[in-house]
Amino acid sequence: MKSKSKIVLLICVSLVLIACFCFFSSKVSRPSETGNETTGTGVEGTENETAAVTLAETAPETEPETETEEATEETQAKTEPETEPETEPETVFIPIETQPLKPGEVQVTGITLTIYDLSLNVGETRMPIVTMTPNNATDKGEIWVSSDTNIATVDRYGNIYGVAAGECTVTVTSTSNSAVYAEVKVKVKAEVTELTYIDGILIANKTYALPKTYAPGWNTEGAAQLNVMFAAAQTEGIYLKMQSGYRSYTDQYIIYNDYVARDGQAAADRYSARPGHSEHQTGLAFDLTTTYYNGLWEGFADTPEGKWVAENCHKYGFIIRYPKEKEHITGYMYEPWHVRYIGVEKATAVYESGLCLEEYLNITSSYS
Repeated sequence: MKSKSKIVLLICVSLVLIACFCFFSSKVSRPSETGNETTGTGVEGTENETAAVTLAETAPETEPETETEEATEETQAKTEPETEPETEPETVFIPIETQPLKPGEVQVTGITLTIYDLSLNVGETRMPIVTMTPNNATDKGEIWVSSDTNIATVDRYGNIYGVAAGECTVTVTSTSNSAVYAEVKVKVKAEVTELTYIDGILIANKTYALPKTYAPGWNTEGAAQLNVMFAAAQTEGIYLKMQSGYRSYTDQYIIYNDYVARDGQAAADRYSARPGHSEHQTGLAFDLTTTYYNGLWEGFADTPEGKWVAENCHKYGFIIRYPKEKEHITGYMYEPWHVRYIGVEKATAVYESGLCLEEYLNITSSYS
């Protein structure tokens, strides 16, 4: 029994050993079936490696795309400065009038001037008065420019200065609305250096100017004859007095520009002479009024004093310089108070002709 038991035990041990051998043999031989190196990852590991190799091989092909994108960005960055000048005028230099107003701001819509046609002597200065509308405009700033600074210059306040003989245009523009502007036509004349006599009569009107430096003061002969006339009038119960007489170039400059500032140039030119063109600068012109009224008015012609002067002043060497209905010839409105001394003989001839002085001498009176 014991021998049989040993035999059976040996058989069992042998079977176990055979089974173990087979098991380990199968484990060792299985990796070689794929034809790959044994990595412990099997087919999945091989697929991952293949994918990694593929990516590695194709990576150089995709890098140029990345470089192209970077190059495109760099190209755009380089070309942006070239395109900026085209876009800047739309954003930086946009016309002022198209800029949106801030809440509550009011834009300038119009400009008017007291002077649109300006005649200057060399070295003379004038300043047009500017009015911007509407009155409640937020910014009423001005920009002044001369088209030819060799002829006339202008400062930021609008003072126009005559440099040399010639013509140019001075423009004022609203700082808040470049579409709103006004122009002054400027004519600069060579400085007058000589007096103009026609038929022995010193002429000062819109055509013929006096030198800026001409300052004779009162004409003694004219002043003496004025006193004679006043005395003669008193014997007839007419009492006259002189309102104004001699004025210098500077005096007339101030007076005229005050009128221009008040009424505008067109209106002022009807009743006031520009500096250098005033008869008062000759010392031979006098403005008369009554002893009971201190002022100059057209109604003087209808007073006893005004009627007496119109009928008798020529007897003492005076004429009514700017007669009624002669404005289109003399250049000035009717002034029954303004008399000019030219001597008894010539004053009588003009009076009897019924003509104004310009008609009598056949001369013009207009600003060129």
